[in-house]
Amino acid sequence: MDIKAYNRKAWDSEVIRKNIWTVPVSSRQIERARKGKWEIFLTPGKPVPPDWMGEVRDKKILCLASGGGQQGPILAAAGAVVTVFDNSTKQLEQDQFVAKRDGLDIDTVQGDMRDLSRFENRSFDLIIHPVSNTFVPDILPVWKEAYRVLKEGGSLLSGFDNPVNHLFDWDEVEKTKQLKVKFKIPYSDEKYLDKHLLKAMIKNKQPLEFGHSLQNQLGGQIQAGFILIGYYDDSDPVDENPLAKYIANYGATNSLKIEISKKI
Repeated sequence: MDIKAYNRKAWDSEVIRKNIWTVPVSSRQIERARKGKWEIFLTPGKPVPPDWMGEVRDKKILCLASGGGQQGPILAAAGAVVTVFDNSTKQLEQDQFVAKRDGLDIDTVQGDMRDLSRFENRSFDLIIHPVSNTFVPDILPVWKEAYRVLKEGGSLLSGFDNPVNHLFDWDEVEKTKQLKVKFKIPYSDEKYLDKHLLKAMIKNKQPLEFGHSLQNQLGGQIQAGFILIGYYDDSDPVDENPLAKYIANYGATNSLKIEISKKI
């Protein structure tokens, strides 16, 4: 299966279904951002700490796999020069909608988060990458490309699924209300799901997911050249995800690009 093409259409369908990550911010939020009162999210519950962001005015920011009319418009309203890059046409249309509605200047580009070849080396001051690499089978290229297009001293702010999310058969959890380990990490819907459930997901145009190891989520950033300087946990509400009662099921990192010669 061509995962990139399939998940592009699946996320177009998620926009129609109004997935939480596809609902644009309001004009009121944009107006507050223009006045310096704003926040953005890499994970569902906790906003990014202000000291991770710093002053964004006039910074060149890449919102990586971050369509949906959320992070990009807020940052543009706060004065940043924003490019939103996403695989889904309709997710990008959400950013275009907010830009037109509220008079914002946002560049939207469609593509695969693993391939940023259309951008030159050292093009951006900051990269915002909310939970989204769950939808590609390999994430090491994501980190390498992010490192390449960041300027010296730039930061990559990323949200990701805790891999424990993918240990369980969630269809079974919904039926039995019990958490029972079934799968291993790294995980793939395409590889591990029951064929009938997988067929139903494909028929319903639901995005296919991949559960990546912490070695690739965290170690992959270090391997690409980043220095990790910040981390926080986040969780779904317990009534939505019983796993959240026992462990944070999301994480977020703040990673800095410093050239090797300057690290020594």
